[in-house]
Amino acid sequence: MATSEKAAAVAELTELFRNSAAAVLTEYRGLTVDELKQLRRSLGENATYAVVKNTLTDIAAKEAGIDAFEGKMSGPSAIAFVSGDPVDVAKAVRDFAKDHDKLIIKGGYMDGQTLDVDGVKKLADLESREVLLAKLAGAMKGNLSKAAALFQAPLSKTVRTVEALRVRNEESAAA
Repeated sequence: MATSEKAAAVAELTELFRNSAAAVLTEYRGLTVDELKQLRRSLGENATYAVVKNTLTDIAAKEAGIDAFEGKMSGPSAIAFVSGDPVDVAKAVRDFAKDHDKLIIKGGYMDGQTLDVDGVKKLADLESREVLLAKLAGAMKGNLSKAAALFQAPLSKTVRTVEALRVRNEESAAA
């Protein structure tokens, strides 16, 4: 590979690192081309799965200010660069690795934080952004309903007290 080609590859990887919300580093030794295609399809449009050269990736990560992959770049490496929801991509990689023993998750990064293998798996165990937002909206709605009932309670208590006084006055007037 000529020096200009290497420089272009480093620039491309640096740009991918800078434009990604997260990345998952894997070792794909022993996977077939069809299995890699299947993995790429399972990641969807939220990620780009790229087979990378270790030395060039180390240089690109350092240029992008990412130190999450130091010491992990050995063997045939590939990175899932995440542009969408990191949870969905982490789930897809984890599920694929469960079905295919040859795919090894080495680590990753998200929002500038280094993720080890357990961190990637914990990320995959989270619910998707949409589900978390729906739960938050439900909790907020429940709290608003409680607040409305709380504000309505003194008024309804006053109405019940006035009605009880009215009934008592009618009974005493009739007696």
